[in-house]
Amino acid sequence: MRIGFVCRGEVGAFLKSAEKETVDLLVFGMNGASEVFYEKELDGKTAVFEETALLSKKYKSAVVCGCVTDARGHKRRSAIVGVGGRIAGVSDMLHAVDGEIGAGIGLYTYKTAVGSMGVIVDEDLRYPETVGALCACAPDFVVCPYGEADDKQIALVRAYAYCYGVPFVLCASDYCAVANGAGELVFSSPQSPAFVELAVTKEYHLVETRRKFVR
Repeated sequence: MRIGFVCRGEVGAFLKSAEKETVDLLVFGMNGASEVFYEKELDGKTAVFEETALLSKKYKSAVVCGCVTDARGHKRRSAIVGVGGRIAGVSDMLHAVDGEIGAGIGLYTYKTAVGSMGVIVDEDLRYPETVGALCACAPDFVVCPYGEADDKQIALVRAYAYCYGVPFVLCASDYCAVANGAGELVFSSPQSPAFVELAVTKEYHLVETRRKFVR
């Protein structure tokens, strides 16, 4: 799987200016779009959803665009997901940190040409129970658009990849990284755009336990 990262820059500008690359997955950080108002999108005054879909069509890939969405004043940190020329869905951050922004609801996986993709949004990366619930849905890989990352986020990505045996892809505002299913950091870069090849393999094992069975 070939992954493209856009740490700096928005979907619309990238769609207009970038030369076509061969990628299976294109990931933007949380600045992939300015604040997205659902009402303006529906009225045709803005076109972030359309641009995300068109970008996924241009690249014949999955596109994950981090942003802040606004639904009649209720703001959430979100990830817009485009697959093959259409909008596959929107994932929201489930935890409202310090009341600055609203909490979303629901975890989602998306079907792509290279497998099932799980999406964790921004600060949800800090909550192991949320990541564990997503990984219980058996994604082939997990993508996380993030704000400003540091060593802690890299450590979390590696730890989750190791614990759940699933590759993790992180795209922050100034840094991108990939950990394979063994928890190894196989790619990291401050460059934007950046491209990397990832072998999608999962590290699953059969774990047996014994306990008394009570009828």
